Amino acid sequence: MKTIFLVNLLAFFASCQSKQEYDLIIRNTTVYNGSGEKPFAGDVAIQADTIAEIATIINAKGKKEIEAKGLALAPGFINMLSWADGSLLKDGRSMSDIKQGVTLEVFGEGWSPGPRIKKDEKDSLWSTLGEYFETVERKGVSTNFASFVGATTVRNYVLGFDNRPPNPQELERMKTLVNAAMEEGAMGLGSSLIYAPADYADTNELIELCKVVSKHNGCT
Repeated sequence: MKTIFLVNLLAFFASCQSKQEYDLIIRNTTVYNGSGEKPFAGDVAIQADTIAEIATIINAKGKKEIEAKGLALAPGFINMLSWADGSLLKDGRSMSDIKQGVTLEVFGEGWSPGPRIKKDEKDSLWSTLGEYFETVERKGVSTNFASFVGATTVRNYVLGFDNRPPNPQELERMKTLVNAAMEEGAMGLGSSLIYAPADYADTNELIELCKVVSKHNGCT
């Protein structure tokens, strides 16, 4: 009898304890976790900018709770062929993509935001890919972003729109630019060989640039 009393007493005190509180709980949604597995019905709790808990039922309370029955919840989508590098500078909210669930913009399919040749001394824009990253970060945007260094951008920087192979000195200059971009955070080398002047590049030129990328464990 005494044991039963103590158990009930502990249960009473446990029930009196305040529940875990999260900033946000999304209830009764269909969760796609991004693994490719079948979705499941459940709750998702968020604390600050972190997904804190995912469960069929979260026994906690949220400062804000969203009833999402009949709706789906998924990780942010990736725009792997984004041309938002210019529009983000004008409006960093990225509303056209954010409202469609896109949370990562990837630039650099052939053309990338850098390297670029400044027009004159008054040109206040960036000249390297790293400087572009810094410009966007300083301005502030609501989406994540990444970029390849564009093979076309590098070729255009050194050769302009000439339809010819680079000479040895020019090729070394191109490789130096690719190396710098990789050190500044480029994911790899991006090409778009169905367009001019991208298709002016021969196989050897692309191989040499890819060799630089491989030293940084980048992708092409």
